[in-house]
Amino acid sequence: MTVFMRILAVCVVIFGLSAPTLGASKIVMNGLFGSREIPSTNMKSFDKWTDMWRRHNLPRSEADLAPEGPGTVPCRGLARIQCGREAWEKFIADHKETSGFELLEAVNQYMNKSPYIVDPVNWGIPDYWATPDEFFLKDGDCEDYAISKYITLKRLGVPIDTMRLVILQDENLRTAHAVLAVENEGETYILDNQIDAVLPHGQILHYRPVYSINETTWWLHQVKRFSR
Repeated sequence: MTVFMRILAVCVVIFGLSAPTLGASKIVMNGLFGSREIPSTNMKSFDKWTDMWRRHNLPRSEADLAPEGPGTVPCRGLARIQCGREAWEKFIADHKETSGFELLEAVNQYMNKSPYIVDPVNWGIPDYWATPDEFFLKDGDCEDYAISKYITLKRLGVPIDTMRLVILQDENLRTAHAVLAVENEGETYILDNQIDAVLPHGQILHYRPVYSINETTWWLHQVKRFSR
């Protein structure tokens, strides 16, 4: 993740260019984590998000992902993608009839089993947003967990307009973080790689949202600084 203040500065610039496209009537005064939410459908500045979807939607070559031949150790190298995908497909098949809060818990716990690895170590760059296949291959950091949870829930029929990837500041750890927010039966729940429990956003007091995004819209969040 990039540092929080850099994210905030970029968001302010982007908001100044794009948020007015939906008008003031769309502003939500008591939104995610108690923030004031200002939406926009102008997605052109979110390169990491759009490029992740481009890579995710590329045609897949199964031959490229198969083990190299007899004696190859299973689930090592590129074969990790195939192993991860097969396990993912089985998880999805096993949860076709699961719904609501139970589904959110299952997806959160399933993805949280992967080890946490920061982008500079994993990819050699400060910030990289991974597809599920890339996550299966190399594990990842907070936004990678959230992305794979988003795509898993989408495949299981959860409407995209009920989900958002949220970039925020963890006020306890004093660092940038990412989670997935999902609306279910009138409540917004947080799927977080730091804990397996799925909690309503109102019960989490140390997260200050910066922006959130799904496939059609992004939101700038304005929150008063916490007093110390």
